[in-house]
Amino acid sequence: MHPLFLAKGLIIGISIAAPVGPIGILCIRRTLRDGMWIGFMAGLGAATADAAYGSVAAFGLTAISGFLIRHRFWIGLFGGGFLCYLGLKTFLSEPAAESAPQQGGRALSVYGSTLILTLANPATILSFAVVFAAFGLGASIDYPAAASLVLGVFAGSALWWFILSGGVGLVRHRVNTSLMRAVNRISGGALFAFGLYALFRS
Repeated sequence: MHPLFLAKGLIIGISIAAPVGPIGILCIRRTLRDGMWIGFMAGLGAATADAAYGSVAAFGLTAISGFLIRHRFWIGLFGGGFLCYLGLKTFLSEPAAESAPQQGGRALSVYGSTLILTLANPATILSFAVVFAAFGLGASIDYPAAASLVLGVFAGSALWWFILSGGVGLVRHRVNTSLMRAVNRISGGALFAFGLYALFRS
């Protein structure tokens, strides 16, 4: 274990996760609707995907990164379509009909869907490559250092989603039906817009 690389990974993980995008919107809405635990599980799916793509960049797995980049059109098409579907579903959903089901199964479902959605953006690999280069990190680092870096990325990303879901969870009890309906409309429209952007970019 390399504490310095772990610390660098922690900073990188937070910096990659923190900008508000479709995953951030999903995490906020899940927390408002189902509570902090479900919102955090949505973020944890994204953190797992960040660690997966971070490991490809850190370990220099050019075959995998090359495959993802070559097929980025179809992967982006899937991701954009899925975002449009989620946006439309969110926009049309009514708060009164959204009672939270079994928390265990719900958490796994939310985790899996966010993991897939984040993995459907192979451009994340390029983001990690650029950030690693800015930190003076490259494929020449040894395996223990790379493993520490990836662990730090996961921990940093997960920490950010814990802070976000925890913060939103603190004000969740103040959200009434009318406000939740407005949240559904705004977040659904934003997710649909992100989906359209991903489709046009593909």
